[in-house]
Amino acid sequence: MPKQAQFYLIEKTQPQAGLSAVEVLACDLAAQLWRSGKKVLIACETESQALNLDESLWQRDPEQFVPHNLSGEVTNFSTPIEISWLGKRNAQRRDVLISLQNNVPDFAQSFNFVIDFVPVTESEKVLARERYKAYRLMGFEMQMHNM
Repeated sequence: MPKQAQFYLIEKTQPQAGLSAVEVLACDLAAQLWRSGKKVLIACETESQALNLDESLWQRDPEQFVPHNLSGEVTNFSTPIEISWLGKRNAQRRDVLISLQNNVPDFAQSFNFVIDFVPVTESEKVLARERYKAYRLMGFEMQMHNM
């Protein structure tokens, strides 16, 4: 099965609960993937971004609960969703990479399925185009989704 990279084109910037539209979508996609049996890594750019996502996932309604942990947290069992940031990542095997990083993570090649985003601002679009090209050069099949 070929490697796949899906890019989500974000058309609005309406933040909610202190998260950007991209971060909200990343959390929602991670929850959907977990419910379908996948183990997910959300790769954030910064520790503070990771902490914000962690807090947002904890604040969901009980029926929307998503088992997750931050990289480096000591847990008795591996959780299905890990939230990492530059320079901080556990070595557990994950099925899907959801990248919120400005550049392609150096470990992206080890994933068969990657989700990335094209935000609204022009400067962020430039970075997204570079990531798109990089994934394509790595041999990923590319898909675009409008949100």
